[in-house]
Amino acid sequence: MILAEVLQFLETIAPAALQESYDNAGLIIGDPTMEINQALICLDSTEEVLDEAISNGCNLIIAHHPIVFKGLKKITGSNYVERVMIKAIQNNIAIYAIHTNLDNVLHGVNLKIAEKLSLEKCKILLPKKNQLKKLVTFSPIANAQDVRQALFSADAGQISNYDECSFNVDGVGTFKGNENANPFAGEIGKQHHENETRIEIIYAAHLENKILKALFIAHPYEEVAYDIYPLDNLHPNVGAGLVGNLKEEMDEISFLQIIKKQFNVGCIRHTNLQEKKVKKVAVCGGAGGFLLPQAIQAGADFFITADFKYHEFFDAENKIVIADVGHYESEQFTIDLLFDLLSKKYPTFALLKTNFNTNPVKYFH
Repeated sequence: MILAEVLQFLETIAPAALQESYDNAGLIIGDPTMEINQALICLDSTEEVLDEAISNGCNLIIAHHPIVFKGLKKITGSNYVERVMIKAIQNNIAIYAIHTNLDNVLHGVNLKIAEKLSLEKCKILLPKKNQLKKLVTFSPIANAQDVRQALFSADAGQISNYDECSFNVDGVGTFKGNENANPFAGEIGKQHHENETRIEIIYAAHLENKILKALFIAHPYEEVAYDIYPLDNLHPNVGAGLVGNLKEEMDEISFLQIIKKQFNVGCIRHTNLQEKKVKKVAVCGGAGGFLLPQAIQAGADFFITADFKYHEFFDAENKIVIADVGHYESEQFTIDLLFDLLSKKYPTFALLKTNFNTNPVKYFH
């Protein structure tokens, strides 16, 4: 398989445009045209993982965390990042990271956590703004269905759990072509009136090039009239964290025991228990402290995440129970998520999960 094909699929799952501005997700090392024999999936592309890839004949590593996060000014092997870069290049191994873009999609890292806890009716905790646009175009009535279908096929018109959404109204358009025109209807030099349908359709901003290409191919006019409007609407399927409900409410100690078992942790750092039943739960893989106000506002009884600092625990103010399970522990299911997605898409492609626990934090029990 060609690397570009794998990357194209992964970016349909978590488009690179959805990563945070500070992130470095994407292809870190490698030529998109290279042939891939076998892939190794991990959270961190450490030296042990790279050696594991070499020993197993894998020439692609798919990691959650980017091995290169900040810019490199030199590559001399003075630290583990530089050593991985050198060795990967020497062994012709590509490294790809799918990080905050996978965090920011509804079906990504946080939904996998929610599945482990059997949460239902899950939705994004902090939906993102400026991720949606509206396309307005005008088509001859007889061609409107073909134009709409082309836009739908390019993934326009998706609103939460609905697709093929559009608004349409009929009217009359006018145009007059000059001597250089080749009009679809009417005569050069004469004003033409055409019965048209105004089509309005919402789309994800990162799909704009794909959608405009589909519009231009399907539309019969030589010059396609269209408008694009940026929207302030929140994108319901893009954003940080997740909140959902347990199938049945339970007491706090029982829920802590479930967290401990499902995340396979020896201990959980948490705030004061509220002595009430647990029903609504917020989750965020990795460092999710910035979402505490949203978790409280959503009415969550528990907020499961990682990397809370000492003083940040006070911010719970007895309104919610913060359960800090650890950074690696909160994201460990991402390996299974990527393995399952790729296995379903490419059932005959050789995939491996790393055997290494790359968690740099150790606990003395």
